[in-house]
Amino acid sequence: MGKFAVLRDLLVDQGIARTDNLHRPTPATQAQLQRVHTSDYVHAFQNGTLDHQAVRRIGLPWSPQLVRRTVTAVGGTIRTAELALEHGLACNLAGGTHHAHRDFGSGFCIFNDLAVAAADVVARGLAQRVLVVDLDVHQGDGTAAIFAQRPDVFTFSMHCQANFPSRKVAGDHDVGLDVGVGDDPYLEVLARELPALLDRVEPDLVLYDAGVDPHHDDRLGRLTLTDQGLAARDRYVIATCRDAQAAVAGVIGGGYHADLHTLAHRHATLHRAAAEHWAQAHDEID
Repeated sequence: MGKFAVLRDLLVDQGIARTDNLHRPTPATQAQLQRVHTSDYVHAFQNGTLDHQAVRRIGLPWSPQLVRRTVTAVGGTIRTAELALEHGLACNLAGGTHHAHRDFGSGFCIFNDLAVAAADVVARGLAQRVLVVDLDVHQGDGTAAIFAQRPDVFTFSMHCQANFPSRKVAGDHDVGLDVGVGDDPYLEVLARELPALLDRVEPDLVLYDAGVDPHHDDRLGRLTLTDQGLAARDRYVIATCRDAQAAVAGVIGGGYHADLHTLAHRHATLHRAAAEHWAQAHDEID
C-alpha cells in the first residue's frame, strides 16, 4: 500500500524520522513465522498456492511483491520489539495485522506481526511477559486465538463491538464499545482499563496497535474520535506503559481513508507522540 511510503516521507519531513533512527528490517524468517503460523499456511502463501477462498478471505490479490512486503513488515515489528526492549520505546511504520490466525489470513491480514514478534522475543528470552494493547477499531481476533492457551502473552482489545469481525474470539481482556463513542468517553474507558492491566500482567514489553480507524472520518470505523482524541490516546498509552516500566513497541494498525496524505498524517500521530515522550524523558534525565 502506498501509505507506507507516504508516512515515511512525512516523518522525514517533520524531522521525526532521521537516518540515525530509521532501521531497515530483515524479513521475518520461516522459523519466526512458524512460531505462530502453521508450516502449511506459511508455505502456501509464500509459494502462491493458497486456494481462491483463502485469498478472498484475506482480501488482497497474491503476488511476489505482496509476499516480500508482508514478511518485511513482520520483520519490522520484530525489530521494533527488539529496539523497544533495548531502549524502552520504538515504533514501526507498518504492522498491526491482528486478524491473521494460525492457519489462515483475514481482513487484509496475512501473517500476524504482533503475534510473531511476541512469540519471538519470548522464545529468545528477551522478554518473559508481553501485553498486547490493541486499540484498532476492530477486535484483534487472530491475536486472541493464537495466544488463547499461552500465559506469557496477554491480549487486550478495545474496539467497536458492532464491527468486523462479526464473530469475535475472546481474548484475555476485551472491551467492546458502542457505535459512535467519541474522545472523552473513549479516553475515560482506557484510563480505567489500562493501568489495572499493567498492574495485573506486569509486562516486560507492550506491543501497542495504534490503529487510526477509530477516527470519525474513517470508512470502516464507526467510532468518532478526533485527531486530538487519537493524539491524546497515543500519548496516554505510551506514558502510562513507560511509567509502569514496560518497554513499548508501537505499530500503526488499521486506517481507511481514500486520501493517502490524510491517512499518513493520522498514522504519524503515534510516531509524533513517541518522539515527544522520548524528548521529554531524556530532557528530564539530562
